[in-house]
Amino acid sequence: MANVALYYPWFYLKSGGERTCIELLKRSRHRWTIITNRYDREATYPELADYRIIELDKVSVKRTFAGAGSAAWKILTQKLPLEGQDVLLILCDGLGDLATFRNRSLPTLSVCFTPLRIIFDEHYRARYLESRSHPRLRSLILKVVGAAFRTVDRMAWKNYLHVFPNSEETRARIVRAGLCPPGKLTVLRHGYDVGAARVTNIYEPYFLIAGRIMWTKNIELGIDAFLDLRRRRPDLAHFRLKIAGFVDRKSVPYLAMLRERAAGCEAIEFLESPQDADLWKLYENCTAVVYPPFNEDLGLPPIEGMAHAKPVVAVNRGGPRETILHGETGFLLDPTSEAFSRALELLADNLGLVRTMGAAGREHARRFDWSTFTQPLDDFIDRAAGRAAEESRERCVSA
Repeated sequence: MANVALYYPWFYLKSGGERTCIELLKRSRHRWTIITNRYDREATYPELADYRIIELDKVSVKRTFAGAGSAAWKILTQKLPLEGQDVLLILCDGLGDLATFRNRSLPTLSVCFTPLRIIFDEHYRARYLESRSHPRLRSLILKVVGAAFRTVDRMAWKNYLHVFPNSEETRARIVRAGLCPPGKLTVLRHGYDVGAARVTNIYEPYFLIAGRIMWTKNIELGIDAFLDLRRRRPDLAHFRLKIAGFVDRKSVPYLAMLRERAAGCEAIEFLESPQDADLWKLYENCTAVVYPPFNEDLGLPPIEGMAHAKPVVAVNRGGPRETILHGETGFLLDPTSEAFSRALELLADNLGLVRTMGAAGREHARRFDWSTFTQPLDDFIDRAAGRAAEESRERCVSA
């Protein structure tokens, strides 16, 4: 059993990063200390309070150039309290790698949700520029900032003993960016406690969009598809669209835009920051799950939907291509409202297909049980801690 320091820059949401941390700590055989620069007890999962948490000076969570720059500098220059620890594990969704520069005393591993998307994901960057004012100026700034960040980040990645991307999509971004050689990468997909997911065989007439409500989730595609379905098929007017997820402060304008887009349609319902029990009930009773992000790293909602025996309709790009079997457990489609609308129509008209896809999805979801994530990571931590202990003994002998 090793003492492991887990560094994640921010715990202020209910999202995949925080959920991964909780599930890892619940199932791991090692002793853990969480180190972070931002812990919002009220906004994130309450289970985190059960673990030892060391909160350092706060960093900004704003996704502006200034906010990201100040956070990057703080992470780059701070020393972590690593006394008594055997291994350092960094959970990274963009900036966490910078912590490796001043904290190289321990074997260092990473669970990578994604390298910094604005720099290393061309789809993300394109959508960002499309949706912001002064796109030419922003593009110029990104070229300059991106070149500098890529140089620094490649140096940071050299400090990792091994990296665990959460999907083949994330692995491909890492390799394309030249951040890490393929031999130091092992994909570990996080997932869901499939055995705990109830299968109710209830199919109430609504579609569910679940997950964080933010611009990268492309929720407007789901809204447009549902509105198109209602225009074409007035006989399906009894169907509803429920949008449930956490909304942080920076995403409030995006939510306002979505509400305006859906204005006048009483069949579209927004449920902000639902409790876990309420969210699971939404999964249990829906007809199908809609997952419209334009290029997700992996995505937990498709796995959660399949675990509850519900078909999933998603964009044919990124992580969903690794979790959804097209035509068997759901549909992988072009990101157009017409394509999504036709898929929703097919499911609304055919309960037998919904049941068949749901059953196949439930069985397929077992491939993404949390044990398939935790066990290999625990084993690698053992090897890293053993290697560090052996090197320490060799230094003592040589001295």
